[in-house]
Amino acid sequence: MRLLIIGGTVFLGRHIVEAALARGHEMTLFNRGQHRPELFPDLEKLRGDRDGDLDRLRGRKWDAVIDTCGYVPRIVAQSADLLAGAVNNYAFISSISAYADTSQPGINEESPLAELKLVTEEVTGESYGPLKVACEQEVQRAFSGRALIIRPGLIVGPNDPTDRFTYWPVRLNKGGRVLAPEPKDGPAQIIDVRDLAQWIIHLLERDITGVYNATGPAEPITMGDMLEICTKAVGHKAELEWLPADTLLSAGIEPWMDLPLWLPEEDTAGMLAVDISRALASGLTLRPLGETATDTLAWAKTRPANHEWRAGLTGERENELLATQGP
Repeated sequence: MRLLIIGGTVFLGRHIVEAALARGHEMTLFNRGQHRPELFPDLEKLRGDRDGDLDRLRGRKWDAVIDTCGYVPRIVAQSADLLAGAVNNYAFISSISAYADTSQPGINEESPLAELKLVTEEVTGESYGPLKVACEQEVQRAFSGRALIIRPGLIVGPNDPTDRFTYWPVRLNKGGRVLAPEPKDGPAQIIDVRDLAQWIIHLLERDITGVYNATGPAEPITMGDMLEICTKAVGHKAELEWLPADTLLSAGIEPWMDLPLWLPEEDTAGMLAVDISRALASGLTLRPLGETATDTLAWAKTRPANHEWRAGLTGERENELLATQGP
């Protein structure tokens, strides 16, 4: 295939390019050249800004486009409209946050979608999901019957800039008493970026369209399962110390960011228990969680020692909280 990648050098986009190259596909990258422009020196790179500067895409043809970085519907509409006659299929990376009600497990692709309460293009915690929905709708309008909409959960693995999973393998590898957030039996879902990338290419190779949730593992696991698996994979000397959710919330600990994958509030109880049966039936395959943990740790060790963490507790804050529980 001849693929156009909008983005292509940051995390998922980078892994999509690597997956496509491994399968022998030809690619063109379209981006501003602001993130890792040295990557993929042998590929064609078109420089431009997707907001009003798409001229270098005009008059070209590709088999499919993969849009890895669309957040504002007005801007996504520009690329969708321009490419409607230039590519067969448009793959848009959306989000599990697209759903209106995340309080119940079992969210599937037909569940109600979020709507913007206020007209805005500012991407915030509140607007992110509704904006993604509006972006999906622009793609589906321009590519009726030819749109592939992927709604991933938390994407993790090597090159993850968010630290939202990386915190756990790194912290567990250090050993000692590790603060773990209750409920221990709360659900946990993640998807390795490499599995997601390979599956997206798999779908495009087969001209598959439609909407798909994308996370994992294939069988449900709990927060306790996840941390135990990661501990065995990267930190045999770590000792998990489970603290009650009320204690952590009262101490000002922020769910998801201070303690990644921790969502104790009732209105987010379904975010980590999403139905992925459609994706599995379409060929999504998922590597063992322990492999993701060890590979993520190995990559994290290549980063500078002064890496500024974007998620997770500092050592000092963790020790403060553990001290309230005694030795």
